[in-house]
Amino acid sequence: STVVGIVRDPSQMLVPNAHAEIRNSATGYKQTAATDETGAFRFANVPPNMYDLVISAPGFADLTEPLEVRSSAPVSLSYTLKMGDVTTTVDVSAATPLIDTDPAAHVDADSSAFMKLPRFDPASGLSSIINNSTGGTAADANGFFHPLGDHAQVSFVIDGQPVNDQQSKVFSTQLPANAVQSMELITGAPDAQYGDKSSLVVNAVTKSGLGAARPFGSLETGWGSFGTYSGSATLGFGTATFGNFIALNAVRTGHFLDTPEFLPIHDIGNNESVFDRLDYQLGPRDTLHLNLFLARNWFQVPNSYDQLTQDQKQRVLTWNIAPGYQRTFGSATLLSITPFGRRDQVNYYASRNPFDDTPITDSQNRFLTNYGVKADLATSHKSHNIKIGMQVQQTRLLENFYLGITSPTFNLTLLPGLIPYDLARGGTYFAFHGSNSINQVAFYVSDNIKLGDFNIDAGLRDDQYNGLVAKNGIQPRLGLSY
Repeated sequence: STVVGIVRDPSQMLVPNAHAEIRNSATGYKQTAATDETGAFRFANVPPNMYDLVISAPGFADLTEPLEVRSSAPVSLSYTLKMGDVTTTVDVSAATPLIDTDPAAHVDADSSAFMKLPRFDPASGLSSIINNSTGGTAADANGFFHPLGDHAQVSFVIDGQPVNDQQSKVFSTQLPANAVQSMELITGAPDAQYGDKSSLVVNAVTKSGLGAARPFGSLETGWGSFGTYSGSATLGFGTATFGNFIALNAVRTGHFLDTPEFLPIHDIGNNESVFDRLDYQLGPRDTLHLNLFLARNWFQVPNSYDQLTQDQKQRVLTWNIAPGYQRTFGSATLLSITPFGRRDQVNYYASRNPFDDTPITDSQNRFLTNYGVKADLATSHKSHNIKIGMQVQQTRLLENFYLGITSPTFNLTLLPGLIPYDLARGGTYFAFHGSNSINQVAFYVSDNIKLGDFNIDAGLRDDQYNGLVAKNGIQPRLGLSY
C-alpha cells in the first residue's frame, strides 16, 4: 500500500520538514519520511500490518497514532500538531491494537526478524524462513515443505505477481531471503484475491530503494562444514522518485541435497542468484516498478553405496520478469496492473559412460514457462475495503527425456516391450517428446468490512482451468472475527 498524509499546525498552516515514521515493534519494520513544502509525507511499498505512526517537528509536541494497512488501496491521513511549549496535559489516545482481528489465519514476518532465523539448507533460504516463521508447515527433504499436511499446495504472491509452481530447489530456484522485506503467511481463510493453491499463501513484498534517505546494504560471507562457503551482497539507493535494490547471492557446498546415506556421497552443488527491483515515480499518481530475477542451481545427484559408479548431475535455470504499474484515483482508489513472465529449465545429465548408471540410464530436458497478467482495482470507503480483479495466465510445458536399460539382469525374462530399449542387448534409447499448454482465467471480488468489533471478509472467485481437463470453479469466501 501507499500511505500519504498532510501535517498542519493549530492554525491549519502546513508544516514542512516534519519527521514522520511508521513502525511495528513486533516485526521490527520501520520507515521514515519528511514532509515537503506542502506539508505532505508519503510512504511507499508498505506491507499489510498494524503500525504506530509518529510525527515530530521542532516546536511541536510529538504525535503518535495507530495505523492499520489491510489492502493495497492508498491510505490518506491528515494530522494537526499541538504547540510543544504550551502543552501541559497528557493525552491518552488510541494505540495500535494488540489483537489482530483479521478473519484470515496468518503470520506477519519482517526482514528484521526472519533474517535472524537459522538458515542451514543451501539454496532454500525462502523455504527456511517460511518454515521457521509459522507453525502451519511441515518440513520435507531438499528444502521442501508442506502446508497443513497438503502436498506442495503453496501460492506465492511476490509484489503482486502470482507464482504457483513448486519452489523446491530440485524443480526450480527460490527468491533469496535477503531480497524480501516482509511476508504475510496466510494459513486459513484467504480472501477471494488468492486462488489456485491456497493451503498456504505467501504474500511477499520485496525491498525497495524508493524514497531511501541514503544508500543502504549489506555484505556477508560464510563458511561451514562439508566444504560449504557462501557470499551475499545487497545494495539499495534512491530518491523520492527513483529507487533501485539489488541482491547478489552465491553458495557452494558438498551437501547440497539430502542424501540417501548418513554421509553425503556425490553431493556437491552450487547456487547463484541475482535479484533487482527498480521503482520510478512518474508523478503524484503514477508509479512503475520492475522485478528482475535470474538464478541457477547446479548439483550432483547423490549416490547410495551401490551406485558409486554413477556421475549424474542436474542443472536448473530460472529467469523472471515482472513489470508493474499503479495508478491512484482520488485519495482512496488504486489500480494495479502486473504482467509477468517466468521460465524454469531443468537439465538432467546421465553419466558420461551410460553403463556406469544402473539399472537404467536416463537424461531429461524440460521447460516450464508461465506468463500472464494480473490486474485489480482496490478502493476504501468508510468501513469497506473492496478489491475487484482478474488474472489471466498460460503455462507452457515442454518435456524431453531419454531412457535405456543398462543392467543385463534387469530384463532376464526378455519382455518384448523392453528389448528395443535394452542397451545391454544392443537396443537403443527410448525417446519421449511432449508439450502442452494450460490456460487459466480468474475473476474475483472481495470486501473487508469493519462493523464495530466485527471484521468480515466476504468475496467471490471464479477460476477457469483448461489443461488436461477443463473445469470451472465458483468459490464463495466468507470469514468472520470478533
